Amino acid sequence: MITTDFVPGSPSWLDLGSPDTAAAARFYGAVFGWEFQSHGPETGGYGVFRLGGRTVAGLGPLTEEGARSAWMIYFRAADADATAAAVRDAGGTVRVAPMGPGEGEGRMAQFTDPQGGQFAVFQPGTYPGLEAADEAGTLSWTELYTTDAAAAKQFYGTVFGWATEDIPLPGGGGTYSLITPAGQGKERMQGGLMELPSEHLALNGGRPYWHPVFGSEDCDATVAKVVEGGGTVQMGPEDAEGVGRLAVCLDPAGADFVVLQPEPQG
Repeated sequence: MITTDFVPGSPSWLDLGSPDTAAAARFYGAVFGWEFQSHGPETGGYGVFRLGGRTVAGLGPLTEEGARSAWMIYFRAADADATAAAVRDAGGTVRVAPMGPGEGEGRMAQFTDPQGGQFAVFQPGTYPGLEAADEAGTLSWTELYTTDAAAAKQFYGTVFGWATEDIPLPGGGGTYSLITPAGQGKERMQGGLMELPSEHLALNGGRPYWHPVFGSEDCDATVAKVVEGGGTVQMGPEDAEGVGRLAVCLDPAGADFVVLQPEPQG
């Protein structure tokens, strides 16, 4: 599970780059009940989504020419500069060098893994990161679709020390690798990765990509709101044994995310 008791390598922030932040704020507000709070023009239109008064994600305009609208997942780093060096040593690329959003608030950096998957890190300062997780309307899981699972496990294991556990997918659908932060128990599993051929990654031009999984109390009702708001459904809703009921969705600008209604416990 993802918690706000962050450890190195655990998801601690995520934000959406959108071509129309006002439209994105309306869409996610309708789907998850999020309220958008802008940080003002001095931040270039960046702001945060809140749910019940707690910060659950960020939103800002696309800043890279030719970039697609997508969610960026940030993992906790004790030292962003050291992580950047580890990324380069492991064959990855530093896309945005470590930088601080403000005095004492923390530092962030963005990277690309050797296969092309983009991710980021956040080194906390006075601002800790997400204030809610693993509940309806919040980040509950992270997932990487990659063209080379073995290489991805080696890269992220080198950079973050993640432990992975392979499990077979139902119906001979391949292998899914569960991710746990370094030194943590299985109760802290935070995501997974799976290998797909590049032709199945058309959403990102055949390159690997990360996406978030958001919790829901009623997957079908949430998906109905996605469609009503102008989004689309790539897969589902369908039941996944031992996981819950889920659907893969796109917002109106094409950013992908998963909606998951967890299987009842006990």
